[in-house]
Amino acid sequence: MDTDPRRDASRSKPGMRQDGSLVEQLRQFWDADSATYDRDAVHHPTAPLERSAWRGALESLLPPAPARVLDVGAGTGFLSLMLAELGYRVTAVDLSPGMLGVLDSKAEKADLEIDTVQADAASVPPGPFDAIVSRHLLWTLLEPLPALRAWHNASPQGRLVLLETLWWDSGTLLGSLRPLALQGLHRLRRTRPAHHASYSPELRAALPLGHAVRPESLIQLVTDAGWTSPRLYKLAAVDWAASRSLAWPERTVGVPPRFALVAGAR
Repeated sequence: MDTDPRRDASRSKPGMRQDGSLVEQLRQFWDADSATYDRDAVHHPTAPLERSAWRGALESLLPPAPARVLDVGAGTGFLSLMLAELGYRVTAVDLSPGMLGVLDSKAEKADLEIDTVQADAASVPPGPFDAIVSRHLLWTLLEPLPALRAWHNASPQGRLVLLETLWWDSGTLLGSLRPLALQGLHRLRRTRPAHHASYSPELRAALPLGHAVRPESLIQLVTDAGWTSPRLYKLAAVDWAASRSLAWPERTVGVPPRFALVAGAR
């Protein structure tokens, strides 16, 4: 749920990197989640209209193919696979071997070449890459700032493209009612959850962005990490396509707004 984090999102908690138990909790969580993750259309869009909108968005935000792109927090491979289809040379990084196993299987089935690397977000390959992309990862990082700095080091002359979502703005009445309406619809339809479980309270409390990834704080965060000229884009075509792909009555509830933060080379 997207709520006010009530803390400076650009700062990490002292000593967090040394807490290997939390890193292991994250790895184990996403390994277990790899079996169910693609149930959610947000994680793995399959509707042709929405996939077409994503292709258009990626081509408009990234340098032309066959640029070399690093996908950090690649998960089961939605971005990596689509970028490879578009002709990009893709390296996919994820903490979870389970997630990367699903990605590798998909790439083999689609006859796509993607290099996969198991590593945490701050230990990415050295590159240099023409662009770094990441989707829905920052909220689950123990130390987002060092990770963004590592990405800049791997692409010093390149471009950063962060793809994020405002998970319902609880500051408005409509924003508060939307998730409740969706939960009710999912119960009526007996929709199977995409996540196998929830984070432990200890783990959630350790995440600087665990309650929200807001564009205002994100701009400051990428700037502090050394990325220049941050610019913000609403992914309106993706939202429109995703909404049209919903069944009724979910379509009346709509989708949370997506946005892209781009920084670095133009």
